[in-house]
Amino acid sequence: MPTPKAIIFDLGKVLLDFDYSIAARRIAERCKTPLEEINRHIAQSPLLFRYETGLMTTDEFYREVCGLTGFADNLEAFSGFFGDIFSPIEPMVRLQADLRARGYPTYIFSNTNDLAIGHIRRNFPFFANFDGYIFSYEHGSMKPDAKIYEIAEKQSGCQGEDLLYLDDRPENTQAGARRGWQVILHESFEKTRTAFQKLGLA
Repeated sequence: MPTPKAIIFDLGKVLLDFDYSIAARRIAERCKTPLEEINRHIAQSPLLFRYETGLMTTDEFYREVCGLTGFADNLEAFSGFFGDIFSPIEPMVRLQADLRARGYPTYIFSNTNDLAIGHIRRNFPFFANFDGYIFSYEHGSMKPDAKIYEIAEKQSGCQGEDLLYLDDRPENTQAGARRGWQVILHESFEKTRTAFQKLGLA
C-alpha cells in the first residue's frame, strides 16, 4: 500500500476514552429517575443521535433531558456533568503528535456534539494539534453516512489511498474502505502501532 498523504483519526475510543455512565451518575444525584433510565436517554440514544446530527441545539437537548429525567439544575451544571466523561488514551495521543511533527497532516473525524467538543477543547491541549476537524453535529450527517466522508475528503484535499483512517467501529472503517481509503480498525494501541509500522509510519 502507498504511504498516505493524510491521516484521519476518530476521536472517541481512539484518542479519548469516554463513559456516559459517569454523566448519568452525576445527573442521577440531582433527580429521582433511576440511573439505568438516565443512561438510556443520554448514551447512544435517539435523543443523542438528534443532538449529534445537529437537529437540536444544546439548550434544546438540555431541556429534553430535564423533561425526561427531572434533572433540576441549570445548563451550566448539566454541561459540566455531560462533558466531563473523557480521559486521554496517551499512547495514541503521542502517536498522533509524532506523525504531525514529521509533517503528516492529521484530522479528527467524529460523531459528536457541541457540549463534548467544548469540554475537550478546554481540557485537552493535544486537541489543538490537528490540521482540521469534521464533526457530525456541524454537518448534519453522522458516520457511516457517505455525506460526511465526502466532507472529510474535501477538507483534507485527499481521496482514495492517499487517506489513512482509524476508527474503532467496523461499520465506519468499512464506509471508508468503500471509498478506497486505507483503513485501520482500532482495537488497541499495539495493533494500531503494528499496522502503522507496516505502512512505514511508525
